[in-house]
Amino acid sequence: MSQIIQVKGLVTFPITIDPSVWIFDDRKKTSEEIFAPSQAKSELEAYTKEVSKHWDRELLEGARLPEKQTETKKFKKQEILSGTFYMPLAPFIKNAEPLQDVQQIVIHTANKEQVYPLSAVDEMVLLFCRDGKPILDEGPIYLYFQSKGADEPPIKSITGFELR
Repeated sequence: MSQIIQVKGLVTFPITIDPSVWIFDDRKKTSEEIFAPSQAKSELEAYTKEVSKHWDRELLEGARLPEKQTETKKFKKQEILSGTFYMPLAPFIKNAEPLQDVQQIVIHTANKEQVYPLSAVDEMVLLFCRDGKPILDEGPIYLYFQSKGADEPPIKSITGFELR
């Protein structure tokens, strides 16, 4: 199966997607970031608590020097080598610039076509890396719906996306 996936149809710019390079992309997300239940806390409240902890620590322990960058790089490298990552589909569809007439997105797989309204693109995430390894069986990507969660069976063997 080809590792390259096409976005075509009623778009200004037909594009190709290569999931093998997404490991270096900053838009990738972990399953906790994608499928976490929505929390009642606001972002401002979380920020305020984090700043308060930092302030209290500085008062009690004194200021600390910034950590060395090599330690952070080692952690990121280990995370990449063993992590499971997802990529939102919406930015790629937006980059292809759908025409005004587009109503649907068609997901082409090895066996069939599945049609969804274009508004569903914001819910679609693509699993491209499991335990630090690319998806080879029925891959290179699996499509999940963010609202349904990771427990639902994904759409596999995707060969392309077409906007109609």
